[in-house]
Amino acid sequence: MPLKLNSKSKKKNKIVFLAGPTAIGKSEVAVELAKRLHSQVISCDSMQIYKGMDIITSKPGSSLKNRVKHHLIGSVSCDREYNVSRYRREAIGIIKKLIKRGKIPVFCGGTGLYVSILVDGIFKGSRGNLALRKKFYRLADSYGNDYLYRRLKRIDKNAADKIHPNDIKRIIRALEVYVTSGKPISVLQQERKGLSSDYDVRIFCLNMDRDFLYQRIDRRVDKMFKGGLLKEVKKLLSKKLSKTAQGAIGIKELKGYFKGEYSLQEALRLMKRNTRHYAKRQLSWFKKDKRIRWVNVKEDEKPFQIAKRISNFI
Repeated sequence: MPLKLNSKSKKKNKIVFLAGPTAIGKSEVAVELAKRLHSQVISCDSMQIYKGMDIITSKPGSSLKNRVKHHLIGSVSCDREYNVSRYRREAIGIIKKLIKRGKIPVFCGGTGLYVSILVDGIFKGSRGNLALRKKFYRLADSYGNDYLYRRLKRIDKNAADKIHPNDIKRIIRALEVYVTSGKPISVLQQERKGLSSDYDVRIFCLNMDRDFLYQRIDRRVDKMFKGGLLKEVKKLLSKKLSKTAQGAIGIKELKGYFKGEYSLQEALRLMKRNTRHYAKRQLSWFKKDKRIRWVNVKEDEKPFQIAKRISNFI
């Protein structure tokens, strides 16, 4: 079903988000969509923001960037931390400039958190309490993650229902917020204000047969290796990478190979496996958002055909 819009939302400026799992072809579709809308693409990818991580993050190539202007790609040194607050601030600045010029911003990426903090706003919780956080981690070590998860469920069932029992970082953050603020994190999150308050936001998520998607992932990883991934990662590992940049799939897997812990073939296998797992997590994240319009993609469908279908609902 198309997104339902009330009379007020029809008068608002539109913003389009194109999400989906890795390797499904978002970048190509986004360019075709932006061309149709005479607009530009804003990256919504937490890894493509870094310089020198071109192959490992599958950044759009020059052929795509020459067709449509892209923003927030390769603009941050890989030794610098980059957080959601900075991303939101920079993205909103670009949105305002594009809308002022009469354009519909087209966001493209699979980082669900980035989509969330833009559409729904950023959660401004209490300041971190390191001593309290360490205490919770000690409890988790002594009694297990489930002990803290059950505790969270008693004080904030809504938050617990959205957090995996093994996601100890988010469990502890929710407990920390409750203890320091006296309010459940789920209540405080409802006070957020994002783009959906002022704009007509359309979110589309690409999906396809799981076997086809996994085949595309395997082919992409093979292409990375043939395209110089080893050389790129070796250069990256010679630097002091930020914690965020270290999370790129391929860093840990190839680091083990370079240290002689396993063969290159094993590193290739691990990259494919971990990328498939990542794609599964991305889909799980987006499936929780009932505002998303799902776009099922056929294996042989061209990017311009997909963009044409999506444009019918913008």
